[in-house]
Amino acid sequence: MQHEFDALQANRTWRLVPRPPGAHLVTGKWVFKHKLNPNGSLERYKARWVVRGFTQRPCVDFGETFTPVVKPATIRTILTIIASNRWPVRQLDVSNAFLHGHLHEQVFCQQPVGFVDSAQSDAVCLLSKSLYGLRQAPRAWFTRFTSFITTIGFVATRSDSSLFVLRHGKDLAYLLLYVDDMVLTVSSDELLHNIIARLRSEFAVKDMGPLRFFLGIEVQRTKDGFFLSQGKYAEDLLERAGTSNCKPLATPVDAKTKLSATDGPSVSDASSYRSMAGALQYLTMTRPDIAHAVQQACLHMHDPRECHLALVKRILRYVRGTTGHGLHLYGATSPSITAYSDADWAGCPDTRRSTSGYCVFLGNALVSWSSKRQPTVSRSSAEAEYRAVANATAECIWLRQLLTKLYCTVEKATVAYCDNVSAVYMSKNPVHHRRTKHIELDIHFVRERVAIGDLRVLHVPTGQQLADVMTKGLPTAAFTEFRTSLCVGPSNAETAGGGS
Repeated sequence: MQHEFDALQANRTWRLVPRPPGAHLVTGKWVFKHKLNPNGSLERYKARWVVRGFTQRPCVDFGETFTPVVKPATIRTILTIIASNRWPVRQLDVSNAFLHGHLHEQVFCQQPVGFVDSAQSDAVCLLSKSLYGLRQAPRAWFTRFTSFITTIGFVATRSDSSLFVLRHGKDLAYLLLYVDDMVLTVSSDELLHNIIARLRSEFAVKDMGPLRFFLGIEVQRTKDGFFLSQGKYAEDLLERAGTSNCKPLATPVDAKTKLSATDGPSVSDASSYRSMAGALQYLTMTRPDIAHAVQQACLHMHDPRECHLALVKRILRYVRGTTGHGLHLYGATSPSITAYSDADWAGCPDTRRSTSGYCVFLGNALVSWSSKRQPTVSRSSAEAEYRAVANATAECIWLRQLLTKLYCTVEKATVAYCDNVSAVYMSKNPVHHRRTKHIELDIHFVRERVAIGDLRVLHVPTGQQLADVMTKGLPTAAFTEFRTSLCVGPSNAETAGGGS
């Protein structure tokens, strides 16, 4: 507590003033937690003074509160580029990050409990810097950080506003920001040390060494690239759900069952269902093999039934047998983008809407994937498949723009594989058919990219359609084969050491 209070004082977070008549006072409390190492052992005890931001008044005590965070696909893309170039990658942490943000609103809060100034016991704190718990604290910190980082040469990318790029002669530097956690990679050691020194001159930055643990994801550098896993998170999830000793299953979802929103009785504890489904959703950060099953479970959070709970338990049983699995990111000599798209036409038994999915590879590394129910009903399988192609195309365009900002130009056209012949023909044939008028925007969107040479839509046999994993349940043999093709598997025994 004393250490936290001293940090607040040193940062000049507030100044004591008499409480103005009628002023709204935000209260606070001390929050204590255990900071753990990646292996689960205790690192230190931490105390933090947190204000009760839920008592703040909109448009009076705070205005805009939204702050961006880096996208998971951006993280995987950066790590793939690092693996390709064999650059060092470091993890940085900002101590008391939210305390650095400047406030533009007038906010009063109580003095910290146990540290009330005896000479001014009736005074209140007029905040000049943000505090944890304030509604505008994340935005204030992000604004302060971005305003400083641009002064040393970094530029925020339009594709992801939490990714910053610096080009100094032939040297490049990428910085990823997720609240107060940063990942920094630089092509030269000299520029790396220079950037860290500049950051330390402005913020309380701690260099945590080579990247090993980020956002609950274990990062292991191998001789071929990186291995991302959430093994510890999966074990904790199984223990919380009471399924640590359950019998494993080979697949996360039954290949034949189509879940209805009204089948069976409602579950007795809907909040527990939502908690487990949400936790599984975070596990898909490194586990594309469960993306479709989790998507199906999350569709019924508003009114979960027993059959939906059975699906969640099946996913947990599958995770039980694959807790050591993760995502392998392999480096590539030349960047190329390949996408697989698929749709399960009219798969929903209630609405007859289709489920579309895609997998996008950068070289041999899977960097982006999606499993999502389409917003409208498709009148044919070709229409459903073409919508899936359009979604994959949009993701590929975003990825190409991102790589351009990273000075990593993709020379070859993106190849999108689809297992529907009609959808492939529609992407090339300029004839406007009456069956395509319902997807006219998607038709022109994809055709334009094909016409300018950025995209090629090719047919792939169903047995080689990797995106099938994102749209439907598969037999064990096919699922296991596709899972390997999606770069999901156990960790390799041989690693590249520290990765610095």
